[in-house]
Amino acid sequence: MGAGALTCLMFVVIALNAIAAAAGLALFAVAIWVAVDGYKLYPISGVSGKDDIFAAAWIAIFTGFAFFLACIFGIFAALKRSRGFMMVYLIIMFIIFLFECASAITAATNRDYLVGNSNLVKKQMLQYFADSSTQGKQITQTWNRVMEQVECCGADGPSDWIQYNSTFKQMFGSTYIWPLSCCKRLSTFEVEDKEGCMVGKASTIFPKGCFQHIESVLSRYTWAVSWYGFSVLMLVFFTLVIAMIYYMQLE
Repeated sequence: MGAGALTCLMFVVIALNAIAAAAGLALFAVAIWVAVDGYKLYPISGVSGKDDIFAAAWIAIFTGFAFFLACIFGIFAALKRSRGFMMVYLIIMFIIFLFECASAITAATNRDYLVGNSNLVKKQMLQYFADSSTQGKQITQTWNRVMEQVECCGADGPSDWIQYNSTFKQMFGSTYIWPLSCCKRLSTFEVEDKEGCMVGKASTIFPKGCFQHIESVLSRYTWAVSWYGFSVLMLVFFTLVIAMIYYMQLE
């Protein structure tokens, strides 16, 4: 390959690494957003032992920043036109590439497990809501917050608390049909009609279930870690192919 063509190829490698570095930083940022869990739904995922979406986010935090650093080194190696530096760059990028593959696949498969249908989420709610264990307290707090903020009740609807046996029913069934978090609120956040809600008056409760909200949030988390991760992987793969060609042309 002529000197002019090699120089052009070098600039292509530099440009692709600059773009991949920016994409790596973006992946780093969105993975932090998932790991922070702004919607506070981790307990619903964690109680099942299927918290791989969040584990994948932590891997993506590492790989996103690692891609950024490796791409900066790749730019340096390309400018130096050093086969040794380019070989080190290619090896490091390939290792990071494998880690990010694991992160993206883990997030995608875990999402399907959690939100394939509402039965798993419902089962956890019925088992742990109002339970005195540490997990029970976390689940209770999470569900109370979700039901009040989203104005929903149960996984599929208020009937979940009536149709199925639950820890809540065993403890409070003689007093409450469903948790007070299912009851409609005034602007002051006080229960609008506590007595009516306690006896099951339909107009006093939130009629819709919460599963749609939970599914939506977990899908956003998955998209951030998995599908954006896959797009970064495609960019990095193309960058690696061009970098390999550049490496083979160096003397």
